Amino acid sequence: MTTDTDTDTNTEEPTLTVDELAARAGVTVRTIRFYSTKGLLPPPVIGPRRVGHYGQDHLSRLALIEELQHQGMTLAAIERYLEQLPADLSAHDLAIHRAVVASWAPDSAEDTTHAELERRAGRALDDEDLDRLAAMGVIARTPAPGTYRVDLGLLRLGVQLLDVPIAHETILAARTVLMEHTREAAHELSRLFRDEVWGPYRERESDPEHVAAMRSLSAHMQPMVVQALVTAFQRSLKEELREWLKES
Repeated sequence: MTTDTDTDTNTEEPTLTVDELAARAGVTVRTIRFYSTKGLLPPPVIGPRRVGHYGQDHLSRLALIEELQHQGMTLAAIERYLEQLPADLSAHDLAIHRAVVASWAPDSAEDTTHAELERRAGRALDDEDLDRLAAMGVIARTPAPGTYRVDLGLLRLGVQLLDVPIAHETILAARTVLMEHTREAAHELSRLFRDEVWGPYRERESDPEHVAAMRSLSAHMQPMVVQALVTAFQRSLKEELREWLKES
């Protein structure tokens, strides 16, 4: 008899100390304690010897906070944003929220030193790690020794993939599949918007108010479309996994 597995449930026990959490998140312990006092982070699980332990949900929440700050939100605004989220969100759900938030921003890349790259990654990076990140398009070496061009939107995901027990070729093949299909979906959605929404307005392009309205609509559509795509993909993937488990 086969039972469905809820892929949204986070079953990982909290095992990180505050120092380990800070290193993984690329922040300071002081920052974590500050966020905790502001209510941005849930309290740790208290273990033996009164030592607090943190889990993947804390790490995902820190990543979301970092992304919201990257969007220019103040701590007060971030606090209001987090208060609106369900209290029982898993680390997986928080990661989806971060992905949607990150899609609102234009592509961002920065030149960083090796030390700064490791700080942002929250871990040491050897030559093999750097080669894998470069192959995934997360970083690119620059002419300046020890300096890398970093895609900030992909960095956290790339670092997480370094520890995934999957062949590097498989990860690159999966990335190719995602890029091809998401580009096709973006093309079809853009065509639909152009033909069905923008088209009727073209005859009135001389009217500045209508042009401004369409530009505003275009800007607001991106996060909504991305969220719809993420949600649809998440549900489709869950169904595929359930079917695969039934056949196994």
